Amino acid sequence: MDRIQIQRRKFLTLLGLGVVSASGCSLASGKLNSSQDNSASKDAQVSTPKSIITPSQKPVAALPKDAKLLPEFQGISQWLNSKPLNIADLKGNVVLIQFWTFACINCQRTLPYITRWHRTYESKGLKVVGIHTPEFPYEKQVGNIKQALKKHGITYPVPVDNDYQTWKAYNNEYWPHLFLADKQGVIRYDHIGEGAYENTEKMIQQLLA
Repeated sequence: MDRIQIQRRKFLTLLGLGVVSASGCSLASGKLNSSQDNSASKDAQVSTPKSIITPSQKPVAALPKDAKLLPEFQGISQWLNSKPLNIADLKGNVVLIQFWTFACINCQRTLPYITRWHRTYESKGLKVVGIHTPEFPYEKQVGNIKQALKKHGITYPVPVDNDYQTWKAYNNEYWPHLFLADKQGVIRYDHIGEGAYENTEKMIQQLLA
């Protein structure tokens, strides 16, 4: 074999490697799950990848090992501003759970912020649920609760938790107390008492994004 033939064969070999490399990059960027690294794209040249995302599918993020899901509503005697709901009805939305009672002054001071968030972000996927758990006997009366809803302009769902069953399901001990969950129902943030309104709103925006 003369020198010209050897050089020609080397050139064809290099050209062939270039074609293979290009097709490998196309597979990694176009079909492979983003969690797979560059080494996986090499394996994909000789075997079918186990995780393929088609145009009609979207990757679902795995839940953290320590994820705390929103507990189910329990022992609700009546729903105001809404038909009865369960946590499954809220999946796919960012959910703000508010524990409050209408005679609590600290709760009253938070209501302008919560009602504004409801108006601002409901169309973007925020669901607010105001769980009314009474402190005093007169706060158990539905008529009094309805007056408070009208007074404060509350139009989001309000379940009446007179027997504290949902309160206990959330291991709650405070008025007011906010729990914020992502679209998978995982609790990502909670805040006790007044204040931190800017931080809470930023978390709402981040989870909606």
